[in-house]
Amino acid sequence: MEIYREMNISAEQLFTTITRSVLYDIKTQTGKSPSTEQMIGFEYIKTFSKNSRANIKIEEFRINEAYHYRTQTNKNDFLVKYDILPLSKDKCKIHYTEEVESIGQMQKLNDALVGTLLNYFRKKRLMQMLQSIEQT
Repeated sequence: MEIYREMNISAEQLFTTITRSVLYDIKTQTGKSPSTEQMIGFEYIKTFSKNSRANIKIEEFRINEAYHYRTQTNKNDFLVKYDILPLSKDKCKIHYTEEVESIGQMQKLNDALVGTLLNYFRKKRLMQMLQSIEQT
């Protein structure tokens, strides 16, 4: 999935909002509060439910420019990238990409069958999140 969107906020405001959310998630899951200098390579386990966990690794973290992370489960490997381009003092452009690699033939088949429908809802949810960030 790939999304380009012009935002009516600065690159700094957008990146600060993303960073705040990431740090909250890390604190909630691990009790740790890494500094921005410690973000690249930072890994932690996120628990979604009693039987669902994922390993999350921050692969890229450039202030006001990029945030990339990888989420690995026993079924999938997700790579998510937020790349931010400042356009002016009050505007920026976000390039969001999401790549999914399924593990195992059955999972690949299942993801192919339901992927289109799920991508529609993920894209819609992401657009709503970006709009919400813009309005704060």
